[in-house]
Amino acid sequence: MIALTAAEIADITNGRLAADPGIVPTSVFTDSREAVAGSLYVAKPGENADGHAYVGAAFERGAVLALTERDVSDDDGRPYPAVVVDDAVIAMGALAAESVRRIRAARAAQGEDFTVIGITGSAGKTTTKDLLAGVLSRAGATVAPQGSYNGEVGVPLTVFGADEKTRYLVIEMGATGVGHIKYLAEMVRPDIGVVLCVGSAHAGEFGGVENIAKAKGELVEALGQDGTAVINLDDARVAAMSSRTRAKVLGTTATGNSASGNTASAVEARNFDVDHDGHPEFELLLPDGGVPHPVHSKLIGAHHIINLLAAAGAAFAAGLPAADIADSLSAQSPASRWRMERTERADGVTIINDAYNANPESMRAALRTLADLGHGRRTWAVLGAMLELGEDSIREHTAVGTQVVRLNISRLVVVGREARALYVSAIQEGSWGDECSFTETADEAYELLQAELEPGDLVLFKSSNGVGLRYLGDRIALPPTGTSANTAAAPAADEGNELL
Repeated sequence: MIALTAAEIADITNGRLAADPGIVPTSVFTDSREAVAGSLYVAKPGENADGHAYVGAAFERGAVLALTERDVSDDDGRPYPAVVVDDAVIAMGALAAESVRRIRAARAAQGEDFTVIGITGSAGKTTTKDLLAGVLSRAGATVAPQGSYNGEVGVPLTVFGADEKTRYLVIEMGATGVGHIKYLAEMVRPDIGVVLCVGSAHAGEFGGVENIAKAKGELVEALGQDGTAVINLDDARVAAMSSRTRAKVLGTTATGNSASGNTASAVEARNFDVDHDGHPEFELLLPDGGVPHPVHSKLIGAHHIINLLAAAGAAFAAGLPAADIADSLSAQSPASRWRMERTERADGVTIINDAYNANPESMRAALRTLADLGHGRRTWAVLGAMLELGEDSIREHTAVGTQVVRLNISRLVVVGREARALYVSAIQEGSWGDECSFTETADEAYELLQAELEPGDLVLFKSSNGVGLRYLGDRIALPPTGTSANTAAAPAADEGNELL
């Protein structure tokens, strides 16, 4: 975090100073349980709790200043040191914007570059963020979000992790409506903007897919003439965004789509395939006039080609050499939890936990991967609801149930009433007997799986974040003896709902 005095924080946020003006916090937290010595605690109202109730707890853990929306006092009536603002979340954004401005100015004064990269898309943001941060960290100090910090709170928290030594700042941008990404982009002023895809997740919340495309395009609209927009040419709605930006456009493609509009060049994946373990492999061709470089990813699933190419494109736009980009992409394992996370149990059962989030596109991709990996094995799809699809919900769940049967998945377990249309469609498509099961709760599904899983089975868990099937996947990943599983999981990360 860059150094800001309490007086400066009050000035930047248009807040009222109720503290020693010379206090200089060294970190920022919105969870009182995470507060440490010297920290600024942001007391924001939440869905389930009001942060103002935990100001005292934050100071007990070492906080030296609070950002609040009202005065808060201890048990003896003494007010806690604070900057009082109208809206704590908006104030966080103002602090983040000023932090980026100061970092950029400080590095420029030293003759050093500072590059901000924004990433958005209906799916793949966190994976792409992880990949890109892994590539960039080889070239300089890199700050990227924890887990899926991608909203109006998560983005400022990511910015507060940067300082004058930071060379690259990677920002993941999610949204729940038109205008949200514009707000985030105005906050961090990205030099490079990456748009992955436009899907139908949250279509009900946005008012349709076209509004999702409008929202995602706000990132490239925010770029200046010296910036670079990295767009997926294999997604028609994303490719059309080339006309919405003043920046140079760098396309990405795995299908050989030619550059169009003001897309001057493209990052290509040639001879794309997946190996027997589902890992994507291809030859990476960058628009530098050089030879293709082999990439053999450790991620699981053909759908990750979009993310790999996007990370390559952003790294190339940031000035990294092709060979370094390809080497890093090949070396990286999954860095965030519950995203095609593979666990091999000692009894021969394989778990693929991809239940951090779900939309129709990612659900189809995960099921195809399950079918591809399941040759000669009994395959299980344990599926929960895809949330926030609006009026398309029944139709999309029905389509998934049909796909499960047509892919010849051995067993389907549907969890929760919100996903019942998926179960019904599988029955109608021709799945019967013990091939297809419906359970009301995750506990019922757990009992079913514990009783019927056999050595050699391959099990996929997939649902929207709010359904919580990732935790069921974790329970099943434990071997029957209850001892530790041999897992390729990444460290636990932010477990909040991911924004689109």
